[in-house]
Amino acid sequence: METNRTVKAPEGYEQWSTEDRFEHTNGPIFIHKNRQPEPGQGLIRFYAQKRHCNGGGAVHGGMLMTFADSALFAIAKRAFEGDHGVTVTMNNEFVTAAWPGHWIEAEGELARKTKSGLMFVRGKLFCGDKTILLFSGLLKRIKI
Repeated sequence: METNRTVKAPEGYEQWSTEDRFEHTNGPIFIHKNRQPEPGQGLIRFYAQKRHCNGGGAVHGGMLMTFADSALFAIAKRAFEGDHGVTVTMNNEFVTAAWPGHWIEAEGELARKTKSGLMFVRGKLFCGDKTILLFSGLLKRIKI
């Protein structure tokens, strides 16, 4: 059985969370250490394993959407200013399949932040030069 311990952080990345139980089950997810990756590198990434796949052998769409939701927060992280947030809505457009044995990465941008704490974020999941999924979402900052 594969476990999270089988995947080590790639150079320049660190595990995003060791405390998030959901990520512990589905990850690990790695975030770029300086939050400014080089062109062609994702801000966050995970290594697709057999346990992430559907019956047809491709990475399960639910896993890709889960990872895209994490990407929304990684992209907007600075705008939260230490507070928490929730996903209000999220849209996903599948472009092509992803396969185990490869790094799936995400990049994107914070398109707008309102005074009320709403954040409009968009991005893409990719593997090398292949776009896998386009996503956008609305996040809400929750002051702690």
